[in-house]
Amino acid sequence: MKLVYANILTGLLLSLLIAACAGKSTSGESEIPSSGNAALDAVNLKIKNNPNDAALYAERAKFFFENSNYDGALEDLQKAILMDSMQPPFYFLLTDVYMDYFKSWHALRAIQKAADLFPNDIPTLLKLCRTQLTLQRYEEAMRTLDKILTIDPQNAEAHMLFGFNFKELGDTARAINSFQKAVNFNSDLVDAWINLGQLHESRGHIVAGKYFNTAIEVAPEDITAYHAKADFLSRQDDLNGALEVYRQILAINPEYKEAYYNSGLLYLDLDSIAEARNQFDLLIKASPLHIRGYYYRGYCAELAGNKEEAIADYQKALRFAPDYRLAKEGLIRLGAPAQ
Repeated sequence: MKLVYANILTGLLLSLLIAACAGKSTSGESEIPSSGNAALDAVNLKIKNNPNDAALYAERAKFFFENSNYDGALEDLQKAILMDSMQPPFYFLLTDVYMDYFKSWHALRAIQKAADLFPNDIPTLLKLCRTQLTLQRYEEAMRTLDKILTIDPQNAEAHMLFGFNFKELGDTARAINSFQKAVNFNSDLVDAWINLGQLHESRGHIVAGKYFNTAIEVAPEDITAYHAKADFLSRQDDLNGALEVYRQILAINPEYKEAYYNSGLLYLDLDSIAEARNQFDLLIKASPLHIRGYYYRGYCAELAGNKEEAIADYQKALRFAPDYRLAKEGLIRLGAPAQ
């Protein structure tokens, strides 16, 4: 009987030991160290559960890229392409990572590889052309665009890229012609409308303004279109008109720093010192490290006779940028030290 009880007890202890070990093993395998970022933790878990899914590595690479972890992005993209080399978006992201990582030759080689793999894929060829234009390889970009238009003669983006190419080469007439073709095929191309306005303005054509208005009509939430119009009005000495456009921008995006900065400069041109200072004050609240904002707020204070405020802002500007010439000159004018 004692032997039976001993065997039963031994069996129970062994079962408990096995269960404990199994519990430890299962728990260890299911736990992933937290990165401190919920989005990254989520994709890490997906990769753990699906380690052969190339798209998941590309997803994590995009996260790394957006957070300036270029090495991490490159490592994951290499894995993704090794698993599935027939996905153009993988090469697009790889190109972007290399470009932001200041490895332009690698970027060009990555997108060229994609173009070799997918010679008739228009999005790939457009990406190749944009990369070539960024790297000022204009003749190569022309050849790529010729190939696109052979496949799709009415491709609006290709005509727009031709416009950018001709504009960079100084061929205004052909640039205008290309941008006009682009909007004829796709009237929603905001960049084409903006460039048409800028090119007609450069030729002194009074119709230039209508192109900026059209850009805004096409994309009423696009800050770029409004900014282009404001710049145009400033160049035409319609400062109040430009200020109105900046007010429209800030109604869309109250955090748009350049609208405060440019409005401040325009008010200075109009000798509206108090309004200018208010704009630079708003700029600093939106962007506490804006060096020029501190300088110009100080300059407004100097013009208004508020010497102490001016000195304080000039010194703040120099704290962030010790070699900032304008702030140094401001302190010299006021007979104050840099610190």
